[in-house]
Amino acid sequence: MARGEKGSLSLLAVETASLEEQLQGWGEVLRWERAWFPPAIMGVVSLLFLIIYYLDPSVLSGVSCLVMLLCLADYLVPILAPRIFGSNKWTTEQPQRFHEILKTRGRALGWWKRLFTLKEEKPKMYFMSMISSLAAVDWVEHQVRNLLLTYLIVTFVLLLLGLNPHKIIPKNIGMAKGEINKLLKQKEKKYY
Repeated sequence: MARGEKGSLSLLAVETASLEEQLQGWGEVLRWERAWFPPAIMGVVSLLFLIIYYLDPSVLSGVSCLVMLLCLADYLVPILAPRIFGSNKWTTEQPQRFHEILKTRGRALGWWKRLFTLKEEKPKMYFMSMISSLAAVDWVEHQVRNLLLTYLIVTFVLLLLGLNPHKIIPKNIGMAKGEINKLLKQKEKKYY
């Protein structure tokens, strides 16, 4: 094994241990072994957003309530999760789950680094892609109400942890790439 590979493996082990320590109380929730987890998450998120919609709080009240709910969840989930989900202890497969979480975080950081590499190497392409992306985001924001858009983003982010281990996202990305390639090939044939 090369020296760089040993260093990256030890770094991964350290990051995994750190993440495991930080998320120890949330382990039961992160496993997603039961089929009712996604509907339960969506139900809780939907209920919270219905309450927000009904109460229509000011920005400061909304932020303070959000932080209060996060603190409450951080306190109650480690206490209630073993009682709700059973007393299952962490098994040897749990480090694999943390590796998956770290891989997801690594992919996100990789996209971020590629963006800055594009900025340095091809500033015009960076400029055009950023302007196009931000214009698309602005258009979507004008088409969809802020609260609904926030609800969709929060739901997607919360469900992302469960979607990755079941390989749903890579499968759909692969299908999307295949469809895009088909469209590009059809377009090339059309011009020739």
